[in-house]
Amino acid sequence: MGALIRVQNLSYTYNADTPEAVPALRAIELQVDAGEYLAVVGHNGSGKSTLAKCLNGLLLPTSGDVWVEERNTREAEARVAMRATVGMVFQNPDNQFVTTVAREEVAFGPENLGVPGAELRARVEQVLRDTGLQALAERNPRTLSAGEKARLAIAAILAMRPRCLVLDESTAMLAPRARQEVLELVQGLHAGGLAVVAITHAMDEVTAAQRVLVLERGEVALRGTPREVFAQRERLAELALDLPPAAAIAQGLERRGAPLPEGLLTPEALVAALLDAGRPT
Repeated sequence: MGALIRVQNLSYTYNADTPEAVPALRAIELQVDAGEYLAVVGHNGSGKSTLAKCLNGLLLPTSGDVWVEERNTREAEARVAMRATVGMVFQNPDNQFVTTVAREEVAFGPENLGVPGAELRARVEQVLRDTGLQALAERNPRTLSAGEKARLAIAAILAMRPRCLVLDESTAMLAPRARQEVLELVQGLHAGGLAVVAITHAMDEVTAAQRVLVLERGEVALRGTPREVFAQRERLAELALDLPPAAAIAQGLERRGAPLPEGLLTPEALVAALLDAGRPT
């Protein structure tokens, strides 16, 4: 589909040119294609959130460049449009909310982009339906549950008609059911053509991605499909990163002699392989 975001030789240093300088990213090369699903993983301090904030100009490179739809994030006049094209949802949605009514929260972004009234109202209603928030439209966002807040933060981005959704640990603080609801929403949006960049610690979430980028101390340590990355078990162990739960279980069963194929990353794939292994030949 072609490049939506291009990251070229990106380095970022906090407090650059001061005695308190802290390098966060070093010479990152990355392309995010239209409609793809990229997961970015790594330990705290690896540079994941810094990279996320560089993707739409919330942070500008210390050196190197980031391009969104062929516009450089250094171009100040293009940043408003970039932040509508590449929308970000952070771990704590409360930090993003600017209104006291959920419906107004969804309307805020497109209204500031100058979307006409009739289209604005239609967008808001559509997004509320798509995210399952219609019944909560008149509530104060801060009275919602954590999962509802996460969905509202996503809804507020969707109303601006983005081409890419960046999720910076957006499910990290959610209960299992709420987390699953948000993941299903995101996967549905991706199936509809939206590009997704998911910053996450949860390795089971990584299995839904098409590509994985592993960061370590601001540099790219691994990249590839989930199957390619998780096949490098020794390297992952060096990076102190876990396998997805299903892959870890499969690894334990393999050590006990179970005849399982390689690359089992999801519960569904593991169950199917176990059933197949148990059938008489």
